[in-house]
Amino acid sequence: MPKVLRIINRFNIGGPTYNVAYLTKYLGEQYETLLVGGEPDVGEVDSLHVLKELGIQPRVLSELKREPNFRDDIKAYRALRKIIKEFKPDIVHTHAAKAGAIGRLAAIHSKVPIIVHTFHGHVFSGYFSPWKTKIFLFIERWLAKRSSGIIAISSEQKNDLSKVYKITSEDRIHIVPLGFDLQKFQNEKEENRQKTRLNYTLTEDTIAVAVVGRLAPIKNHTLFLDALRIIQKNTTKKVHAYIVGDGLEREKLETISRSIPQNENFKIIFTSWIKDIATFNAGMDLLCLTSLNEGTPVSLIEAQAANVPVVSTNVGGVRDVVLDGETGFLVPSNQPELFAEKLLELIENENLREKMSQNGWIYVRDKFNYQTLVANMNQLYIDLNQKNEKK
Repeated sequence: MPKVLRIINRFNIGGPTYNVAYLTKYLGEQYETLLVGGEPDVGEVDSLHVLKELGIQPRVLSELKREPNFRDDIKAYRALRKIIKEFKPDIVHTHAAKAGAIGRLAAIHSKVPIIVHTFHGHVFSGYFSPWKTKIFLFIERWLAKRSSGIIAISSEQKNDLSKVYKITSEDRIHIVPLGFDLQKFQNEKEENRQKTRLNYTLTEDTIAVAVVGRLAPIKNHTLFLDALRIIQKNTTKKVHAYIVGDGLEREKLETISRSIPQNENFKIIFTSWIKDIATFNAGMDLLCLTSLNEGTPVSLIEAQAANVPVVSTNVGGVRDVVLDGETGFLVPSNQPELFAEKLLELIENENLREKMSQNGWIYVRDKFNYQTLVANMNQLYIDLNQKNEKK
């Protein structure tokens, strides 16, 4: 039975956690899997409840942290070398940047037969200064040469990795989209809608708009607030906007929100993190994303699974998740007037919202199903193993 050591940056709410959880749980009895990851950042809520619900017991490494820190990184490297020595994996599969760097380095030095890395987005745009970005590009290219396979989660990301940032050749990058258990967003949908609307005292004629994600500069929540400022001046509809998440930008964002006129008909509410996002989404009418960079944004997939139309910046892998004009609207980054225009169009047009809501579920239900993810990954492991045996 092949052994897989799966390493993730940190156990926080997001696409990578669900990805590793479903792979660990459902790859089947043909693999023995050990899941290892770091702790959430400050302002993030942990996702260990997701693993617990699936009966997965991970190893949590406190040394494995998102931000570069030489001392912690060395400790994490040594801890992973020790785990590899004890577990003796046939495959080391890393997820996201920090785990990908330290985990692959440990696997290379431990002479693990098959080393795979999944890019859940990348840090080559919008995160660091130009010189730091050059260093990260050099590291990723070096690691890619020593990896058995590189996984992109969308065709757009594959293009970025191979042609824009030249991490490795196109033929060495395999596209394996994320997969989720999306049926929960359809179950008891009307009951969940009423529950959420009652919890937030939303009347039937109130349009509920949300943005979901950590409150960090890369998520660009100021664009959301700038768009709301424009909308407040140009609609007579009742609009309540919810900022779901937490992080270092919260105080700044709350200050900006207080400068926008609010009353019973127009409100901005900070909710912090919400674990039961399926129930919450059921009560929303629209969901937004304003990021400067994204891999495959989970919040948009989950919104469409709940029949909620979306408005998003057209960055990274977003265009692989949303059908522009069919399940939502995509707009260029940092254009608050255009973002507000598209959001306002959906606020004012109930028929358009209803049409897009039906299209959303049809689009995501099969494309982002966890069973498809598991089948694709199993086949990739088989192919890489056969290729390794021929060496």
